[in-house]
Amino acid sequence: MPDFAIKSKKIVTPVGVRPGLVLVAGGRIAAVLPEDAAVAVPITDVQERAVLPGIIDPHVHINEPGRTDWEGFDTATRAALAGGLITLVDMPLNSAPVTTSVAAFEQKLAATAGQLHVNCGFWGGVVPGNAHEIEGLIARGVLGFKAFLTHSGIGDFPNATEADLRRVMPVLARHGLPLLVHCELSQADNTWMRGDKRSYQNYLASRPKRWEDEAVALMIRLCRDTGCRTHIVHLSSADSLPQLAAAKAEGLPLTVETGQHYLFFHAEDLPDGQTRYKCAPPIRERANNEQLWQALQSGLIDFVATDHSPAPPALKQIDTGDFTTAWGGIASLQLALPVLWTGAQPRGASLVDLARWLSENPAQLIGQQHRKGRLEAGYDADLLVLDAEATFTVTEELLHHRHKVSPYVGEQLRGVVEQTYLAGELAYQHPEFVRLNQGQILTR
Repeated sequence: MPDFAIKSKKIVTPVGVRPGLVLVAGGRIAAVLPEDAAVAVPITDVQERAVLPGIIDPHVHINEPGRTDWEGFDTATRAALAGGLITLVDMPLNSAPVTTSVAAFEQKLAATAGQLHVNCGFWGGVVPGNAHEIEGLIARGVLGFKAFLTHSGIGDFPNATEADLRRVMPVLARHGLPLLVHCELSQADNTWMRGDKRSYQNYLASRPKRWEDEAVALMIRLCRDTGCRTHIVHLSSADSLPQLAAAKAEGLPLTVETGQHYLFFHAEDLPDGQTRYKCAPPIRERANNEQLWQALQSGLIDFVATDHSPAPPALKQIDTGDFTTAWGGIASLQLALPVLWTGAQPRGASLVDLARWLSENPAQLIGQQHRKGRLEAGYDADLLVLDAEATFTVTEELLHHRHKVSPYVGEQLRGVVEQTYLAGELAYQHPEFVRLNQGQILTR
C-alpha cells in the first residue's frame, strides 16, 4: 500500500519535465503517474516547485575520524541534507588514519555511529605499499579507490606512482570497481613561493595546465592497458578535453568530473589575498572555463561534484592571505545545486540536465544506478523539492558545515531547496531539519 504522493507541475524524469504524481511506498518510488491520477493516499502538492532525484556527491572530504576540527560526519551530512544531497561518498583523506587499510576503514565506519543524516559510502585509498590491502577493502565494501599523482597535502597519503597503479588497477578491473585519480604530474619547483605570496596569479602559474594534461594522458594509457574503470576527478584544464574525447570515442571505460568552482569563478576576477579560492588544481581563466561548460553540456564531462574540502580558518590563512601556505580546498557542499544551476540556467540547461549532472551520472560511478539517481518506479524515494526561480544571498549563518569559510559567501545564487526526502521520509523542510540520523552506510 503506498504511503503518500508528491504532486508537482514539474516532475523531473530522465526523459523530460512533466506534471505528475510521485507515488511513494516503503521508502521507494512505486510509480510516477499523471497529475490527475486517482490515488487513495495523502498528497503533498508542491505546485510549481520541481521534484528532482536527490543529489549524489561522490567527492567529499568529511575528515572523520582524526580531523574533526576540520569537518565531521554530523556537520557534513547536515549541510548535505539542507542542500538536497542524499548520498555522499567520503574520500580516504583527510581523516586520520587515512582509509588505506581494512583496520582504518573499520575505524571510519565506527565513527559514523549516530551521525549520518544522509547516506554515505566510502572510497579506499591507493598509496605506495598498500596493494596487499586492496582485496580486503573491496571485501569490506568500499565503492572504489582514489589515488593522487601529486602530493596530496598530507604526509600520510603520498602520491601513487605508475608502478603502484599498474599493480592495483588489474585487481579493480576484475571487480569492476573504479579508480578515481587526482591528475597532476607535478615538478619540484618552489621558486614561485619566493614571489608575491598573496598573488592569486602567482599561485595559478605554479600549477600549469601541463601538469593535468600529462597526468590525464598517463591515466588514459593505464586505462587502456588494464581495462580498469578510470575516473578523472575535478578536471580544470580544458586542454585535456581533446584527448579525453578521443579516449571515450575509443570506448575506454573512462569518466570525468569537474567541480562547481571551476565553472562559477574565473581566475581574472579573483582578488589577491583571498585564500578562500585556493584549490588544486586551481581555478583557471574564463575562456578555459567556458570550454569546460561546453564539454559538460555535450556529455564529454559526465558530472559535477563539489570536492568539499574544508579546513579551519587558520589553515586557510584567512588572516594573512598567504597562498604559499594556505590549505587548498573549497567548502561548498550545501551549495552544490544552486551554484551549478546559477551558471547553467543562463546557458540554456534544463532541470533534466541538472538531474543528470548531479544525480543520475554520479549514481553510475558509485554502482548505485539501479536504485538511485532517477525518478522512476523501483528507485529509492530520495527526493528534493526545488524552487528553481528563487534567489538568495549566501551568508555564513545559512551554512551548516563546520567552518563558514567559503568563497561563495556574499554570492547571489538561484535555486532554493525547499524539501529533502530520504527513503520517502521528509527530513528537511527549509529552513528546518525535520528528521536526523536517518542516513545509511552504502557498501557495494
